[in-house]
Amino acid sequence: MDLAELHAIAERERARRKAVRVLCCTSSGCQASRSIELLHQLEAAVAASGQDETVGVASVGCMGFCGQGPMVRIEPANLIFERVRPEQAPEIIAALAGQPCGVERGDPNHPFFARQVHVVRRNGGNIDPERIEEYIAAGGYEVLYRVLHDLSPAEVIREITRSGLRGRGGAGYPTGLKWATVAKSPGERKFVVCNGDEGDPGAFMDRSILESDPHLVLEGMAIAAYAVGAHEGYLFVRGEYPLAIQRLTRAITQARKLGLLGSQIFETSFDFKVEIRVGAGAFVCGEETALIASIEGRRGQPRPRPPYPAEKGLWGFPTLINNVETFANIVPIIEHGADWYAAIGTEKSKGTKVFALTGKVRNTGLIEVPMGMTLREIVEDLGGGSPDGTPIKAVQTGGPSGGCIPARLFDTPVDYESLAAAGSIMGSGGMVVMDNHTSMVEIARFYMAFCMDESCGKCVPCRVGTVQMHRLLSKVAAGMATPADLEQLEQLCHLVRETSLCGLGQSAPNPVLSTLRYFREEYEALLRGEVDASTNGKP
Repeated sequence: MDLAELHAIAERERARRKAVRVLCCTSSGCQASRSIELLHQLEAAVAASGQDETVGVASVGCMGFCGQGPMVRIEPANLIFERVRPEQAPEIIAALAGQPCGVERGDPNHPFFARQVHVVRRNGGNIDPERIEEYIAAGGYEVLYRVLHDLSPAEVIREITRSGLRGRGGAGYPTGLKWATVAKSPGERKFVVCNGDEGDPGAFMDRSILESDPHLVLEGMAIAAYAVGAHEGYLFVRGEYPLAIQRLTRAITQARKLGLLGSQIFETSFDFKVEIRVGAGAFVCGEETALIASIEGRRGQPRPRPPYPAEKGLWGFPTLINNVETFANIVPIIEHGADWYAAIGTEKSKGTKVFALTGKVRNTGLIEVPMGMTLREIVEDLGGGSPDGTPIKAVQTGGPSGGCIPARLFDTPVDYESLAAAGSIMGSGGMVVMDNHTSMVEIARFYMAFCMDESCGKCVPCRVGTVQMHRLLSKVAAGMATPADLEQLEQLCHLVRETSLCGLGQSAPNPVLSTLRYFREEYEALLRGEVDASTNGKP
Protein backbone atom coordinates (compact mmCIF):
# COMPACT_ATOMS: atom_id res chain seq x y z
CA MET A 1 0.00 0.00 0.00
CA ASP A 2 1.29 3.46 -0.95
CA LEU A 3 -0.25 6.93 -0.87
CA ALA A 4 -1.53 6.69 -4.45
CA GLU A 5 -3.40 3.47 -3.65
CA LEU A 6 -4.86 5.07 -0.53
CA HIS A 7 -6.10 8.03 -2.59
CA ALA A 8 -7.55 5.67 -5.20
CA ILE A 9 -9.61 3.91 -2.51
CA ALA A 10 -10.86 7.28 -1.30
CA GLU A 11 -11.84 8.37 -4.80
CA ARG A 12 -13.72 5.14 -5.52
CA GLU A 13 -15.59 5.51 -2.24
CA ARG A 14 -16.61 9.09 -2.98
CA ALA A 15 -17.70 8.09 -6.50
CA ARG A 16 -20.06 5.38 -5.19
CA ARG A 17 -21.92 7.75 -2.91
CA LYS A 18 -25.35 8.91 -3.98
CA ALA A 19 -26.30 12.60 -4.17
CA VAL A 20 -28.54 12.20 -1.11
CA ARG A 21 -27.39 10.21 1.94
CA VAL A 22 -29.84 8.86 4.52
CA LEU A 23 -27.73 8.21 7.62
CA CYS A 24 -29.13 5.90 10.31
CA CYS A 25 -27.43 5.53 13.70
CA THR A 26 -26.68 1.90 14.54
CA SER A 27 -24.71 2.29 17.76
CA SER A 28 -25.71 0.33 20.86
CA GLY A 29 -28.17 2.87 22.23
CA CYS A 30 -30.11 3.17 19.02
CA GLN A 31 -29.92 -0.55 18.31
CA ALA A 32 -31.74 -1.06 21.60
CA SER A 33 -34.55 1.02 20.06
CA ARG A 34 -34.77 -1.05 16.84
CA SER A 35 -32.44 0.99 14.64
CA ILE A 36 -31.25 -2.07 12.70
CA GLU A 37 -34.85 -2.78 11.72
CA LEU A 38 -35.22 0.91 10.87
CA LEU A 39 -32.13 0.74 8.64
CA HIS A 40 -33.60 -2.16 6.66
CA GLN A 41 -36.94 -0.39 6.35
CA LEU A 42 -35.23 2.74 5.02
CA GLU A 43 -33.42 0.65 2.41
CA ALA A 44 -36.70 -1.00 1.40
CA ALA A 45 -38.47 2.36 1.22
CA VAL A 46 -35.80 3.79 -1.10
CA ALA A 47 -36.10 0.76 -3.38
CA ALA A 48 -39.90 1.00 -3.41
CA SER A 49 -39.79 4.72 -4.21
CA GLY A 50 -37.59 4.25 -7.27
CA GLN A 51 -34.99 6.70 -5.95
CA ASP A 52 -32.12 4.19 -5.94
CA GLU A 53 -30.05 6.23 -8.40
CA THR A 54 -29.93 9.35 -6.25
CA VAL A 55 -30.59 8.22 -2.67
CA GLY A 56 -28.37 5.94 -0.56
CA VAL A 57 -28.92 4.61 2.95
CA ALA A 58 -25.96 4.16 5.28
CA SER A 59 -25.38 2.72 8.74
CA VAL A 60 -23.36 5.20 10.82
CA GLY A 61 -22.04 5.56 14.34
CA CYS A 62 -23.36 7.57 17.26
CA MET A 63 -24.85 11.00 16.49
CA GLY A 64 -24.69 11.95 20.15
CA PHE A 65 -28.27 12.86 21.04
CA CYS A 66 -28.89 9.41 22.50
CA GLY A 67 -32.04 10.36 24.42
CA GLN A 68 -33.71 11.18 21.09
CA GLY A 69 -32.69 8.00 19.26
CA PRO A 70 -33.00 6.30 16.95
CA MET A 71 -31.87 9.22 14.84
CA VAL A 72 -31.82 9.66 11.07
CA ARG A 73 -30.01 12.49 9.28
CA ILE A 74 -30.38 13.48 5.64
CA GLU A 75 -27.34 14.93 3.86
CA PRO A 76 -26.61 17.35 2.30
CA ALA A 77 -29.84 19.01 3.49
CA ASN A 78 -28.89 18.43 7.17
CA LEU A 79 -32.39 17.31 8.11
CA ILE A 80 -32.66 15.46 11.41
CA PHE A 81 -35.40 13.06 12.47
CA GLU A 82 -35.64 11.89 16.06
CA ARG A 83 -37.15 8.88 17.83
CA VAL A 84 -37.88 7.28 14.49
CA ARG A 85 -39.83 4.03 14.47
CA PRO A 86 -39.16 1.46 11.71
CA GLU A 87 -42.69 1.84 10.36
CA GLN A 88 -42.02 5.55 9.77
CA ALA A 89 -39.24 4.88 7.25
CA PRO A 90 -41.52 5.31 4.17
CA GLU A 91 -42.59 8.76 5.43
CA ILE A 92 -38.98 9.94 5.64
CA ILE A 93 -38.14 8.71 2.15
CA ALA A 94 -41.36 10.21 0.76
CA ALA A 95 -40.39 13.53 2.31
CA LEU A 96 -37.33 13.58 0.02
CA ALA A 97 -39.77 13.94 -2.86
CA GLY A 98 -41.58 16.82 -1.17
CA GLN A 99 -44.42 14.86 0.43
CA PRO A 100 -45.70 15.66 3.97
CA CYS A 101 -43.91 13.94 6.83
CA GLY A 102 -45.17 13.57 10.38
CA VAL A 103 -41.97 12.15 11.87
CA GLU A 104 -40.52 14.15 14.80
CA ARG A 105 -37.98 16.65 13.49
CA GLY A 106 -34.81 17.70 15.23
CA ASP A 107 -33.11 21.10 15.11
CA PRO A 108 -29.52 20.96 13.80
CA ASN A 109 -28.95 24.38 15.41
CA HIS A 110 -30.08 23.18 18.85
CA PRO A 111 -27.54 24.17 21.55
CA PHE A 112 -26.92 20.47 22.14
CA PHE A 113 -25.30 20.36 18.69
CA ALA A 114 -24.23 23.98 18.19
CA ARG A 115 -22.17 24.32 21.39
CA GLN A 116 -20.06 21.24 20.71
CA VAL A 117 -16.60 21.14 19.12
CA HIS A 118 -15.88 17.82 17.45
CA VAL A 119 -12.28 16.64 17.40
CA VAL A 120 -12.49 13.06 18.63
CA ARG A 121 -16.06 12.65 17.40
CA ARG A 122 -15.59 14.26 14.00
CA ASN A 123 -16.55 11.08 12.14
CA GLY A 124 -19.26 9.98 14.57
CA GLY A 125 -22.60 9.84 12.78
CA ASN A 126 -20.94 10.56 9.43
CA ILE A 127 -19.27 7.32 8.33
CA ASP A 128 -20.06 3.63 8.39
CA PRO A 129 -17.72 2.25 11.08
CA GLU A 130 -17.72 -1.18 9.45
CA ARG A 131 -16.31 0.05 6.13
CA ILE A 132 -12.65 1.05 6.09
CA GLU A 133 -13.24 2.70 2.71
CA GLU A 134 -15.42 5.36 4.33
CA TYR A 135 -12.74 6.12 6.92
CA ILE A 136 -10.13 6.41 4.16
CA ALA A 137 -12.46 8.69 2.15
CA ALA A 138 -12.59 10.95 5.22
CA GLY A 139 -8.79 11.22 5.17
CA GLY A 140 -8.08 8.15 7.26
CA TYR A 141 -4.55 6.70 7.46
CA GLU A 142 -3.03 9.65 5.57
CA VAL A 143 -1.61 10.98 8.83
CA LEU A 144 0.02 7.61 9.53
CA TYR A 145 1.60 7.74 6.05
CA ARG A 146 2.89 11.25 6.70
CA VAL A 147 4.30 10.25 10.10
CA LEU A 148 6.13 7.21 8.74
CA HIS A 149 7.61 9.07 5.76
CA ASP A 150 8.14 12.62 6.99
CA LEU A 151 8.56 12.63 10.77
CA SER A 152 11.01 11.00 13.15
CA PRO A 153 9.74 9.38 16.35
CA ALA A 154 11.19 12.26 18.35
CA GLU A 155 9.35 14.81 16.17
CA VAL A 156 6.05 13.00 16.74
CA ILE A 157 6.58 13.05 20.51
CA ARG A 158 7.50 16.75 20.41
CA GLU A 159 4.28 17.53 18.54
CA ILE A 160 2.13 15.63 21.04
CA THR A 161 3.99 17.32 23.91
CA ARG A 162 3.49 20.79 22.41
CA SER A 163 -0.23 20.14 21.95
CA GLY A 164 -0.69 19.91 25.71
CA LEU A 165 -2.76 16.73 25.44
CA ARG A 166 -3.30 15.07 28.80
CA GLY A 167 -4.50 11.52 29.36
CA ARG A 168 -8.26 11.29 29.04
CA GLY A 169 -8.56 8.22 31.27
CA GLY A 170 -8.95 10.31 34.41
CA ALA A 171 -5.54 11.13 35.87
CA GLY A 172 -4.71 13.80 33.30
CA TYR A 173 -1.02 12.85 33.03
CA PRO A 174 0.76 14.68 30.15
CA THR A 175 0.61 12.36 27.15
CA GLY A 176 3.83 13.56 25.55
CA LEU A 177 5.76 13.02 28.77
CA LYS A 178 4.48 9.46 29.07
CA TRP A 179 5.40 8.75 25.44
CA ALA A 180 8.89 10.19 25.96
CA THR A 181 9.41 8.00 29.03
CA VAL A 182 8.51 4.84 27.12
CA ALA A 183 10.64 5.89 24.14
CA LYS A 184 13.78 6.26 26.25
CA SER A 185 13.17 3.14 28.38
CA PRO A 186 15.48 0.31 27.28
CA GLY A 187 13.89 -2.99 26.29
CA GLU A 188 14.10 -5.70 23.65
CA ARG A 189 10.35 -5.36 23.13
CA LYS A 190 7.88 -2.56 23.76
CA PHE A 191 4.10 -2.56 23.80
CA VAL A 192 1.27 -0.11 23.21
CA VAL A 193 -1.97 -0.81 25.10
CA CYS A 194 -5.34 0.88 24.63
CA ASN A 195 -7.36 0.90 27.84
CA GLY A 196 -11.01 0.38 26.86
CA ASP A 197 -12.10 -0.98 30.23
CA GLU A 198 -14.63 1.79 30.79
CA GLY A 199 -16.69 0.85 33.84
CA ASP A 200 -18.07 3.98 35.52
CA PRO A 201 -21.85 3.89 36.04
CA GLY A 202 -23.44 6.17 33.45
CA ALA A 203 -20.32 6.39 31.27
CA PHE A 204 -20.26 5.32 27.61
CA MET A 205 -17.74 7.64 25.93
CA ASP A 206 -15.11 5.05 24.99
CA ARG A 207 -17.76 2.55 23.94
CA SER A 208 -19.23 5.07 21.51
CA ILE A 209 -15.84 5.99 20.03
CA LEU A 210 -14.94 2.34 19.48
CA GLU A 211 -18.33 1.61 17.95
CA SER A 212 -18.40 4.72 15.75
CA ASP A 213 -14.79 5.22 14.62
CA PRO A 214 -12.57 2.20 15.38
CA HIS A 215 -9.97 3.07 12.73
CA LEU A 216 -9.29 6.45 14.36
CA VAL A 217 -8.17 4.62 17.50
CA LEU A 218 -6.13 2.07 15.53
CA GLU A 219 -4.36 4.78 13.55
CA GLY A 220 -3.61 6.67 16.77
CA MET A 221 -2.16 3.50 18.31
CA ALA A 222 0.03 2.89 15.26
CA ILE A 223 1.40 6.44 15.43
CA ALA A 224 2.10 6.00 19.15
CA ALA A 225 3.87 2.70 18.51
CA TYR A 226 6.12 4.31 15.90
CA ALA A 227 6.92 7.16 18.28
CA VAL A 228 7.92 4.98 21.25
CA GLY A 229 9.55 2.13 19.33
CA ALA A 230 6.86 -0.55 19.82
CA HIS A 231 5.73 -3.15 17.31
CA GLU A 232 2.98 -4.91 19.27
CA GLY A 233 -0.27 -3.59 20.66
CA TYR A 234 -3.31 -4.69 22.61
CA LEU A 235 -6.81 -3.31 22.82
CA PHE A 236 -8.30 -4.19 26.21
CA VAL A 237 -12.09 -3.89 25.93
CA ARG A 238 -14.66 -4.87 28.52
CA GLY A 239 -16.79 -7.86 27.60
CA GLU A 240 -20.02 -5.88 28.10
CA TYR A 241 -19.25 -4.02 24.85
CA PRO A 242 -20.01 -6.70 22.22
CA LEU A 243 -20.69 -4.24 19.38
CA ALA A 244 -17.43 -2.38 20.02
CA ILE A 245 -15.53 -5.67 20.03
CA GLN A 246 -17.27 -6.76 16.83
CA ARG A 247 -16.46 -3.54 14.99
CA LEU A 248 -12.89 -3.43 16.27
CA THR A 249 -12.32 -7.00 15.14
CA ARG A 250 -13.64 -6.13 11.70
CA ALA A 251 -11.56 -2.96 11.55
CA ILE A 252 -8.34 -4.80 12.42
CA THR A 253 -9.06 -7.42 9.76
CA GLN A 254 -9.72 -4.75 7.13
CA ALA A 255 -6.59 -2.77 8.03
CA ARG A 256 -4.43 -5.91 7.90
CA LYS A 257 -5.86 -6.83 4.50
CA LEU A 258 -4.89 -3.44 3.08
CA GLY A 259 -1.46 -3.54 4.72
CA LEU A 260 -2.25 -0.67 7.11
CA LEU A 261 -1.46 -2.94 10.06
CA GLY A 262 1.08 -5.76 10.13
CA SER A 263 4.48 -5.77 8.44
CA GLN A 264 6.21 -3.02 6.44
CA ILE A 265 3.33 -0.57 6.71
CA PHE A 266 3.25 1.90 3.79
CA GLU A 267 6.34 0.21 2.36
CA THR A 268 8.53 1.18 5.34
CA SER A 269 10.38 -0.91 7.90
CA PHE A 270 7.72 -0.19 10.51
CA ASP A 271 5.71 -3.20 11.73
CA PHE A 272 2.72 -3.00 14.07
CA LYS A 273 0.44 -5.84 15.04
CA VAL A 274 -2.66 -5.42 17.21
CA GLU A 275 -4.74 -7.91 19.17
CA ILE A 276 -7.92 -7.55 21.21
CA ARG A 277 -8.19 -8.76 24.79
CA VAL A 278 -11.67 -8.95 26.29
CA GLY A 279 -12.04 -8.04 29.94
CA ALA A 280 -14.35 -9.94 32.27
CA GLY A 281 -15.98 -6.83 33.70
CA ALA A 282 -13.74 -6.08 36.68
CA PHE A 283 -13.75 -2.32 37.30
CA VAL A 284 -10.30 -2.53 38.88
CA CYS A 285 -8.82 -3.53 35.51
CA GLY A 286 -9.16 0.09 34.49
CA GLU A 287 -6.08 0.57 36.71
CA GLU A 288 -3.12 0.05 34.42
CA THR A 289 -1.15 -2.51 36.43
CA ALA A 290 -4.31 -4.60 36.99
CA LEU A 291 -5.01 -4.34 33.26
CA ILE A 292 -1.50 -5.59 32.49
CA ALA A 293 -1.98 -8.55 34.83
CA SER A 294 -5.22 -9.45 33.05
CA ILE A 295 -3.63 -9.31 29.58
CA GLU A 296 -0.86 -11.59 30.85
CA GLY A 297 -3.49 -14.12 31.91
CA ARG A 298 -3.32 -13.45 35.63
CA ARG A 299 -5.95 -12.22 38.04
CA GLY A 300 -6.62 -8.53 37.49
CA GLN A 301 -5.06 -6.99 40.58
CA PRO A 302 -2.85 -3.90 40.89
CA ARG A 303 0.74 -3.96 42.04
CA PRO A 304 2.75 -1.30 43.85
CA ARG A 305 4.41 1.37 41.71
CA PRO A 306 7.23 2.12 40.91
CA PRO A 307 8.31 0.59 38.66
CA TYR A 308 5.74 2.17 36.36
CA PRO A 309 4.49 0.41 33.23
CA ALA A 310 6.39 2.91 31.08
CA GLU A 311 9.55 1.26 32.38
CA LYS A 312 8.37 -2.23 33.28
CA GLY A 313 4.95 -3.20 31.99
CA LEU A 314 3.68 -6.16 29.95
CA TRP A 315 5.89 -9.17 30.63
CA GLY A 316 8.43 -6.79 32.16
CA PHE A 317 8.92 -4.67 29.02
CA PRO A 318 8.29 -0.92 28.62
CA THR A 319 4.59 -0.37 27.92
CA LEU A 320 2.63 2.67 26.84
CA ILE A 321 -0.94 2.68 28.17
CA ASN A 322 -3.45 5.33 27.09
CA ASN A 323 -7.21 5.20 27.04
CA VAL A 324 -9.47 5.18 23.97
CA GLU A 325 -10.14 8.92 23.87
CA THR A 326 -6.45 9.78 24.23
CA PHE A 327 -5.54 7.69 21.19
CA ALA A 328 -8.49 9.17 19.26
CA ASN A 329 -6.93 12.64 19.69
CA ILE A 330 -3.61 11.71 18.08
CA VAL A 331 -4.59 11.83 14.40
CA PRO A 332 -6.32 15.26 14.60
CA ILE A 333 -3.33 16.71 16.48
CA ILE A 334 -0.78 15.55 13.89
CA GLU A 335 -3.10 16.46 11.02
CA HIS A 336 -3.83 20.05 12.12
CA GLY A 337 -0.79 20.75 14.28
CA ALA A 338 -0.02 21.15 17.95
CA ASP A 339 -0.73 24.90 17.90
CA TRP A 340 -4.25 24.32 16.53
CA TYR A 341 -5.02 21.85 19.31
CA ALA A 342 -3.42 23.95 22.05
CA ALA A 343 -5.61 26.90 21.04
CA ILE A 344 -8.67 24.90 22.19
CA GLY A 345 -9.42 24.75 25.90
CA THR A 346 -7.62 26.45 28.79
CA GLU A 347 -4.02 27.22 29.71
CA LYS A 348 -3.46 23.92 31.53
CA SER A 349 -6.25 21.79 30.07
CA LYS A 350 -5.95 21.76 26.28
CA GLY A 351 -8.36 20.45 23.68
CA THR A 352 -11.84 19.03 24.05
CA LYS A 353 -13.38 16.44 26.35
CA VAL A 354 -16.07 13.89 25.59
CA PHE A 355 -18.72 13.47 28.29
CA ALA A 356 -21.66 11.13 28.75
CA LEU A 357 -24.36 13.51 29.99
CA THR A 358 -26.99 11.53 31.88
CA GLY A 359 -29.33 11.64 34.86
CA LYS A 360 -32.04 14.21 35.65
CA VAL A 361 -31.46 16.29 32.54
CA ARG A 362 -33.66 16.91 29.51
CA ASN A 363 -31.07 16.22 26.78
CA THR A 364 -29.07 13.08 27.47
CA GLY A 365 -26.29 11.75 25.30
CA LEU A 366 -22.70 12.13 24.24
CA ILE A 367 -21.16 15.60 24.04
CA GLU A 368 -17.71 16.89 23.10
CA VAL A 369 -16.95 20.36 24.41
CA PRO A 370 -13.86 22.58 24.76
CA MET A 371 -12.10 22.38 28.09
CA GLY A 372 -13.12 25.37 30.19
CA MET A 373 -16.83 25.33 29.39
CA THR A 374 -18.69 25.74 32.67
CA LEU A 375 -20.88 23.14 34.31
CA ARG A 376 -23.78 25.58 34.01
CA GLU A 377 -23.38 25.82 30.25
CA ILE A 378 -23.25 22.04 29.95
CA VAL A 379 -26.22 21.34 32.23
CA GLU A 380 -28.48 24.22 31.22
CA ASP A 381 -27.57 24.99 27.60
CA LEU A 382 -26.59 21.61 26.18
CA GLY A 383 -28.53 19.56 28.70
CA GLY A 384 -31.59 21.79 28.77
CA GLY A 385 -32.00 21.61 32.55
CA SER A 386 -34.20 19.11 34.31
CA PRO A 387 -37.02 17.44 32.33
CA ASP A 388 -39.85 18.67 34.59
CA GLY A 389 -38.41 21.98 35.76
CA THR A 390 -37.31 20.69 39.17
CA PRO A 391 -34.26 22.64 40.35
CA ILE A 392 -30.95 20.91 39.74
CA LYS A 393 -29.12 20.04 42.95
CA ALA A 394 -25.73 18.73 41.83
CA VAL A 395 -23.60 17.16 39.12
CA GLN A 396 -21.42 14.15 39.77
CA THR A 397 -18.28 13.98 37.62
CA GLY A 398 -15.67 11.25 37.47
CA GLY A 399 -17.88 8.26 38.32
CA PRO A 400 -17.24 6.36 41.56
CA SER A 401 -13.88 8.11 41.77
CA GLY A 402 -15.34 11.60 41.49
CA GLY A 403 -17.37 13.96 43.60
CA CYS A 404 -20.72 15.75 43.64
CA ILE A 405 -20.57 19.46 42.81
CA PRO A 406 -23.52 21.58 44.05
CA ALA A 407 -25.55 23.89 41.81
CA ARG A 408 -24.09 26.99 43.47
CA LEU A 409 -20.72 26.07 41.97
CA PHE A 410 -21.99 25.48 38.44
CA ASP A 411 -19.93 28.39 37.12
CA THR A 412 -16.89 26.16 37.70
CA PRO A 413 -14.97 25.61 34.43
CA VAL A 414 -14.67 21.99 33.42
CA ASP A 415 -10.93 21.45 33.50
CA TYR A 416 -8.59 19.28 35.55
CA GLU A 417 -7.58 21.88 38.13
CA SER A 418 -10.98 23.50 38.67
CA LEU A 419 -12.79 20.20 39.22
CA ALA A 420 -10.09 19.04 41.64
CA ALA A 421 -10.44 22.29 43.61
CA ALA A 422 -14.20 21.66 43.85
CA GLY A 423 -13.58 18.19 45.33
CA SER A 424 -14.14 16.14 42.19
CA ILE A 425 -12.15 14.94 39.18
CA MET A 426 -12.47 14.93 35.42
CA GLY A 427 -12.41 11.15 35.34
CA SER A 428 -12.95 9.43 32.04
CA GLY A 429 -16.01 11.59 31.31
CA GLY A 430 -19.13 10.47 33.15
CA MET A 431 -21.40 13.37 34.13
CA VAL A 432 -24.56 12.53 36.10
CA VAL A 433 -27.06 15.31 36.85
CA MET A 434 -29.17 15.18 40.03
CA ASP A 435 -32.24 17.25 40.93
CA ASN A 436 -33.75 18.29 44.25
CA HIS A 437 -35.52 14.96 44.63
CA THR A 438 -32.17 13.17 44.88
CA SER A 439 -30.88 12.07 48.28
CA MET A 440 -27.17 12.77 48.39
CA VAL A 441 -26.73 10.23 51.17
CA GLU A 442 -28.20 7.58 48.89
CA ILE A 443 -25.94 8.72 46.06
CA ALA A 444 -22.88 8.29 48.28
CA ARG A 445 -24.14 4.91 49.43
CA PHE A 446 -24.76 3.79 45.83
CA TYR A 447 -21.21 4.61 44.73
CA MET A 448 -19.73 3.07 47.85
CA ALA A 449 -21.68 -0.15 47.15
CA PHE A 450 -20.18 -0.13 43.65
CA CYS A 451 -16.62 0.32 44.96
CA MET A 452 -17.18 -2.31 47.66
CA ASP A 453 -18.30 -4.85 45.06
CA GLU A 454 -15.52 -3.97 42.62
CA SER A 455 -12.65 -3.99 45.14
CA CYS A 456 -10.18 -6.68 44.13
CA GLY A 457 -9.47 -7.41 47.80
CA LYS A 458 -5.70 -7.28 47.54
CA CYS A 459 -5.17 -4.52 50.11
CA VAL A 460 -6.87 -4.31 53.50
CA PRO A 461 -7.79 -0.58 53.46
CA CYS A 462 -9.91 -0.96 50.33
CA ARG A 463 -11.20 -4.48 51.00
CA VAL A 464 -12.32 -3.74 54.55
CA GLY A 465 -12.67 0.03 54.47
CA THR A 466 -15.24 0.16 51.67
CA VAL A 467 -17.39 -2.41 53.50
CA GLN A 468 -17.28 -0.43 56.73
CA MET A 469 -18.00 2.86 54.96
CA HIS A 470 -20.97 1.29 53.21
CA ARG A 471 -22.21 -0.08 56.56
CA LEU A 472 -22.03 3.38 58.13
CA LEU A 473 -23.74 5.02 55.13
CA SER A 474 -26.54 2.45 55.35
CA LYS A 475 -26.88 3.21 59.03
CA VAL A 476 -27.18 6.94 58.27
CA ALA A 477 -29.71 6.35 55.48
CA ALA A 478 -31.83 4.20 57.80
CA GLY A 479 -31.94 6.97 60.41
CA MET A 480 -30.08 4.85 62.96
CA ALA A 481 -26.70 6.61 63.03
CA THR A 482 -25.21 8.88 65.70
CA PRO A 483 -22.82 11.84 65.44
CA ALA A 484 -20.04 9.42 66.43
CA ASP A 485 -20.86 7.28 63.39
CA LEU A 486 -20.56 10.32 61.14
CA GLU A 487 -17.19 11.18 62.68
CA GLN A 488 -16.02 7.60 62.18
CA LEU A 489 -17.19 7.71 58.55
CA GLU A 490 -15.06 10.78 57.85
CA GLN A 491 -12.04 9.23 59.54
CA LEU A 492 -12.44 6.07 57.48
CA CYS A 493 -12.66 8.12 54.28
CA HIS A 494 -9.29 9.72 54.93
CA LEU A 495 -7.72 6.43 56.05
CA VAL A 496 -8.86 4.53 52.95
CA ARG A 497 -7.86 7.37 50.63
CA GLU A 498 -4.36 7.65 52.06
CA THR A 499 -3.47 3.97 52.50
CA SER A 500 -5.10 2.03 49.64
CA LEU A 501 -2.85 0.38 47.07
CA CYS A 502 -4.43 1.70 43.86
CA GLY A 503 -6.70 4.39 42.49
CA LEU A 504 -9.89 2.44 43.18
CA GLY A 505 -9.48 2.57 46.95
CA GLN A 506 -7.73 5.94 46.95
CA SER A 507 -10.67 7.59 45.20
CA ALA A 508 -13.57 5.53 46.61
CA PRO A 509 -14.19 8.03 49.44
CA ASN A 510 -14.59 10.98 47.04
CA PRO A 511 -18.39 10.80 46.65
CA VAL A 512 -18.74 10.57 50.44
CA LEU A 513 -16.35 13.42 51.18
CA SER A 514 -17.88 15.71 48.55
CA THR A 515 -21.44 15.09 49.75
CA LEU A 516 -20.35 15.67 53.35
CA ARG A 517 -18.63 18.87 52.24
CA TYR A 518 -21.58 20.33 50.33
CA PHE A 519 -24.66 18.51 51.64
CA ARG A 520 -23.81 17.81 55.25
CA GLU A 521 -27.23 19.06 56.34
CA GLU A 522 -28.81 15.99 54.68
CA TYR A 523 -26.66 13.68 56.79
CA GLU A 524 -27.37 15.62 59.97
CA ALA A 525 -31.12 15.79 59.27
CA LEU A 526 -31.18 11.98 59.13
CA LEU A 527 -29.20 11.81 62.37
CA ARG A 528 -31.74 14.08 64.07
CA GLY A 529 -34.70 12.15 62.64
CA GLU A 530 -36.04 15.24 60.85
CA VAL A 531 -36.75 13.30 57.64
CA ASP A 532 -38.40 9.96 57.06
CA ALA A 533 -35.63 7.45 56.43
CA SER A 534 -38.12 5.23 54.57
CA THR A 535 -38.16 7.86 51.80
CA ASN A 536 -34.41 7.38 51.30
CA GLY A 537 -33.62 10.67 52.95
CA LYS A 538 -35.84 12.84 50.75
CA PRO A 539 -37.35 15.85 52.59
